[in-house]
Amino acid sequence: MTGRPAVAVVDGFGSAARLAKAFDAAGHDCVRVQSTVDIPGHYRSELDLGLYVDNLVHTGDVEATAALLAAYRPVAVIAGAEQGVELADALCESAGLPGNGTALSHARRAKDVQTRTVAAAGLSTARQLTVTDAGRLAEWHARLGGRVVVKPTRSARNDGVSVCDSPGESVAAYERVRRAVNDFGLRNEAVVAQEYLTGTEFVVNTVSRDGRHRVTDTWRYQKIDVNGVRDRINGIVSLPPPDPRWSRLRDYAFAVLDALGIAHGPAHLEIILTSDGPRLVEVGARLCGSDVARYAVLVTGESQIDRTVQAYTDPAAFLADVDAPYRRDAHAAMAFLASPVEGRLTSYPLLGQVERLDSYQGMTPRVTPGQWLRRTVDDSTEPLTVGLAHAEAATVEKDFQTVCYLDGYGFYEVETPEHG
Repeated sequence: MTGRPAVAVVDGFGSAARLAKAFDAAGHDCVRVQSTVDIPGHYRSELDLGLYVDNLVHTGDVEATAALLAAYRPVAVIAGAEQGVELADALCESAGLPGNGTALSHARRAKDVQTRTVAAAGLSTARQLTVTDAGRLAEWHARLGGRVVVKPTRSARNDGVSVCDSPGESVAAYERVRRAVNDFGLRNEAVVAQEYLTGTEFVVNTVSRDGRHRVTDTWRYQKIDVNGVRDRINGIVSLPPPDPRWSRLRDYAFAVLDALGIAHGPAHLEIILTSDGPRLVEVGARLCGSDVARYAVLVTGESQIDRTVQAYTDPAAFLADVDAPYRRDAHAAMAFLASPVEGRLTSYPLLGQVERLDSYQGMTPRVTPGQWLRRTVDDSTEPLTVGLAHAEAATVEKDFQTVCYLDGYGFYEVETPEHG
């Protein structure tokens, strides 16, 4: 115990490390609450317990975990990753702290219930089916026609997501998903099929306090078909408020937050702007990942990280300018590279050309020379992320396209095993 006020972060993985550091800088201790006894495999290397004064492991009894946490007299409980949303809600409610309550916790996590809840609030959504058997799915897809997206009802990133052109493909995807163990180390409990939405997909990141919402940053997804994967997200490009699409996305996002009872804390919304208007893909009641917060600061002068800290430590200041414009007007992009080859990585021979781009801000390698490079088919096999930012949108766009041009067979030098 240090005597400083404490904040609990449930499942402090990935981007939550930045959140813990920001609360520490604001004079708060952070207590990490682990929602499962076992840490999901792909998070183990990312976890730095040195950021926290304690790590409490939840074993299924909310009141027991709340009692352990009470010793630190927390002023807030926040979900650090998707898996921790429901436990964070329950701990907030148990402690009487500002939170989103448990009544709609399930809707904030289960994608099929989420869509139904948003639709019940009068908002337009994708048509969907909670899949209970292969035959019904095949009939539904045939009746709907066109493409269908099949995915687990609970997942993160693009884990288990398949775009299917025929009922046969949908059934095959359903069989894969329902038997799979997801990124959190849990067997998928249910599967949802949704109509494929045609249009441009955007990210809207927000922070809320007492039901008042602020957009901290907005992005447009760039997608390609690569390595047999359809609609892989290969980058994001910032969307400025003067763009006419920005206000439509904000208004729809705020209505979604209200429908799902997200009155406090960060949220990450993915929305497709179709010819008939915005449609929700999904929303997470937690921070955006992929180090987006760093580039948001370069674009707008703020991010979900600092606004989340402010919302919980100085709510009056947060609410005082919740509707104010961004403090900065710049432009940024992040490129998520995709390797077409496999083998032991020797080097990135073209990386020097990327580093000389006018808007280059840095990179985050997931595979370094000497490590095994896999052919990119999902987020877990992504080799490298490149960040760009500049005062001029045209410079960012040009440099992003240059990175995409360079990414390919010549970008990766690998040694392949000999077969004899």
